[in-house]
Amino acid sequence: MNKKVGIPRGLFYYQFYPLWRSFFEELGAEIIVSDNTTRKILDDGVKKCVDEACLPVKVFYGHIASLKDKVDYLFIPRYTSISKKEYICPKFGGLPDMIKHNFDGLPEIIDVEVSLRKSKKNSLKAAIKVGKYFSNDTGMIKKAYKNALINYRDFRQQIKSGILTDELLGKKRSVINTQNSKMLNIAVLGHGYNLYDSYTNMDVLTKLKEMGANVTTIDMVDGSIIRENSKYLNKKTFWYFGTKILGSTFYLLDKGNIDGIIYIMSFGCGVDSFVCDLVERNIRRAGNIPFTILTIDEQTGEAGLNTRIEAFIDMIRWRDNYENNISSYGKPIYMR
Repeated sequence: MNKKVGIPRGLFYYQFYPLWRSFFEELGAEIIVSDNTTRKILDDGVKKCVDEACLPVKVFYGHIASLKDKVDYLFIPRYTSISKKEYICPKFGGLPDMIKHNFDGLPEIIDVEVSLRKSKKNSLKAAIKVGKYFSNDTGMIKKAYKNALINYRDFRQQIKSGILTDELLGKKRSVINTQNSKMLNIAVLGHGYNLYDSYTNMDVLTKLKEMGANVTTIDMVDGSIIRENSKYLNKKTFWYFGTKILGSTFYLLDKGNIDGIIYIMSFGCGVDSFVCDLVERNIRRAGNIPFTILTIDEQTGEAGLNTRIEAFIDMIRWRDNYENNISSYGKPIYMR
């Protein structure tokens, strides 16, 4: 019988799941993914997690609770760095230990460290360590990882063509075409797990599309473009997510076809607390692009969020219709 590997539908799931799925299936494992986030999953995570943790970590705990009794292994890699000379949030590195100390009756956890800070070659070393759980044939593991990378690059290419990540992962999004209104180009910034978990963000991307917006996310921007545009900063950022969001922001501002920018962040996120401020400062310098911040946590209400989004889109349309002749000294409109 094939070993069952559990993958929680949270955090880096939205970035790397196609890679993991291909790799494990090549090695003969059966993949079990937790269900989409629900109120129960969120509540279970809140009960198990410390109060000070951010929303995505609490949600991740809930997915562990829903998955742990159904699998032989839980896949929780210990991410330290996924880009050269940069780190990711420490919560990813400490996540396996946090889970082990807060849950009883866990299956074996695959918690191999992934650190590409010094060399990208370390990704293969990490893959071999993970593969050893299922096969002693190193050649077979390397082949599985090579094929997984091919599938992952195809996944990334589809995203860069304009398809939203969660749609490629199975999300069905109904879209209402606003035939009597101009389609708006709205850039939505933020970490993937804030953008694509439609329960925690109350399906904001669908709402924007139904209001007649073409949505652009930072995942649609090529990595080489991000690195090139991040050079506009005075110094290199310490965090991977900081580089990705800021580099994407500079690129989108330079394109000149963005009607508005929304930053989705979770309350209590240390990285976003300063990255969002840097983003806002640079948008202010760029001119008159409307910008708003949506901060989400386990207490966020859908009615309030809907009002914010509707007001933001209505404000952009109103200004487009009635304020075409904007003074060069005018200031952008900001909402919080």
